[in-house]
Order: sequence, then structure tokens, then C-alpha cells
Amino acid sequence: MGKGGGCVPSKKKQPHSTAANSRHRDSNAPTPIPVTEQSFEIHANDTATTATTAATATTTATASQLEVVKLKVFIVFYSMYGHVEGLARRIKRGVDSVDGVEGFLFRVPETLDKEALDHMKVAPRDEGIPEISAAELVEADGVLFGFPTRYGSMAAQMKAFFDSTGQLWRNRELVGKPAGFFVSTGTQGGGQETTAWTAITQLAHHGMLFVPIGYTFGAGMFKMDSIRGGSPYGAGVFAGDGTREPSETELALAEHQGKYMAAVVKRLCQA
Repeated sequence: MGKGGGCVPSKKKQPHSTAANSRHRDSNAPTPIPVTEQSFEIHANDTATTATTAATATTTATASQLEVVKLKVFIVFYSMYGHVEGLARRIKRGVDSVDGVEGFLFRVPETLDKEALDHMKVAPRDEGIPEISAAELVEADGVLFGFPTRYGSMAAQMKAFFDSTGQLWRNRELVGKPAGFFVSTGTQGGGQETTAWTAITQLAHHGMLFVPIGYTFGAGMFKMDSIRGGSPYGAGVFAGDGTREPSETELALAEHQGKYMAAVVKRLCQA
């Protein structure tokens, strides 16, 4: 997919011996040793051992190469109070559950200064999750973007990140790469669907493939006995005034989205 590089392991040819090296070996060739029956047996055994060792080394190298190569799903998010981050972590669990695919967590850069963040009582950041630059998106085989809503559309921090992808757009680096969204809103009418819906324009301009989850979560999408974020567009959580934590149903939906995206990425790369 694109320039993700995760679908096919690279193959490098070994350099061939030059003619000069061949001539050098010929001019310094040792005096032939008479071949006896015993020496023939020893030579045959040595040749067989060498061939077996070489074959084993080749098989081991090939197996090691195939073991290392995994498809990569980047989970790129902005989270102010930790709700989107909670979904992101469960999404990664879902991605990692699919054989041959691995999820990677990334934050987008913050646009507010420390004074503003302190005033807003923003949750401490997990320093173990690195920030991502726009250029790094080309390494992914698929991307899931997560963000809180601001009046029915994505937060400014995520929009600023998309705005930084101009060079990728110019070079068509993300064309054909599958992507999806997960969101956080304060209320039930706060934009669980519109926040994802208005973000689709970013993917359209890059020529990326939008992957919604539809109703693949099954019965969990139809339950009405409790408050639940999420929609056919992707996983979601209701944050309320910031103190409400994601419910197990919301987290399970996020995990399902990760697994679903991983399966789609795997199918596209094997096509």
C-alpha cells in the first residue's frame, strides 16, 4: 500500500565476483592433490556438510525475514483529557490481535502553550507515546485517527496536523492508504457522527480509502440499555464534563475497530 513497505519483504541481490577476482584465484591456484577413494569420501562429506549448513542458514534467514515483516497500522490521536487515548489503547489491542499486523500509538503535536494547558487542567501525558510528524505517515499500511470534537468537527490540534501534510498531498504519498476515525464528544448530540463525517474531506483530498465499521460490531451497536458512544463511522466515547470514563462497551467497540481495520489492511496488502 502506498509507500508503507509492509506488504512485501525487500530482496537484495548479493554482489557477483568480478572477472579480475577470478583471474587472481586462477593464478594462485594450489597444486592439485591426487584424489584417492578415502579423500573422495572425506571431500564428499565436507561438501554435504557445507551444503546442509548453507541451506539451514538460508532457511533461517528467510524465516527471520518473514517473521520481522509485519503490516503496520498507525493509531494517530489527540487527547486532551485522556478519553481518546483510552480508545486508542484498546484499538491497538484489537490491531495486535490480528496475525501479521501491529499497531503503533502516536500523538499529534500540541498547539497550546503550557500555561493554557495548566489553566485547563489537562491530563498528564504518557511520555512513552511519541509525537508523529506528517512525513512518517508514509510508513503506515493503514491509519486510524482519533480526536475530540469542537462544535461537531475535529479539534484544532488534529486539523493543524492534517494541514501539515501538504507535501504528502503534492507527491500523492498517501493515495490508496486505508484510514478511519474514532472520536470523543461531551454529549450525546455533540457530534459522534458529524465529527467523523466532516473529517472525511481530509482523506478525500489525499485519495485515501475511508474505512467505516458500519454495523460489524453486531448486537453491541443496537443496545439501548445504557449510554454508549460510537457510530457506523467509528468508535466513540461520551466524556460528559470530563469526569466520565469510557464504558466497557465503548472500549470493546474500539477494540473491534482495531481488529476490523487490521483485517482490511491485511486483505488489501494480500490482494
